[in-house]
Amino acid sequence: MRKIERHIELIEHLDRLIYLGETGTSDQLAEKLEISKGSLFQIIKIMKELKAPIVFDIKLQSFVYEEHINFSFGFYTRNLCGEEVLEVSSCGMQSIVTPIEFKYPSLRIVE
Repeated sequence: MRKIERHIELIEHLDRLIYLGETGTSDQLAEKLEISKGSLFQIIKIMKELKAPIVFDIKLQSFVYEEHINFSFGFYTRNLCGEEVLEVSSCGMQSIVTPIEFKYPSLRIVE
């Protein structure tokens, strides 16, 4: 598995454990994730760089989010609505434009 995929998998797993309140201490969490404590702190650092408000709650002896957040990673689609048109350029770039006088959404190839 490529390193980036492994990091994403660990972040998703850690996010679930935080929401379930089941992280425990850093030693316990590293064991649950089957990684070293150093790798755990690297993953937490990455999450913080991605703006996750993750902290360790001493009373709960668990990692928590300071505020409610949702983590999602991936590519998502949405339906075009109204008179929106998806433009796809030859270099793979996409953008949504709103043309005049289109009754239905359509695909237009832009070169």
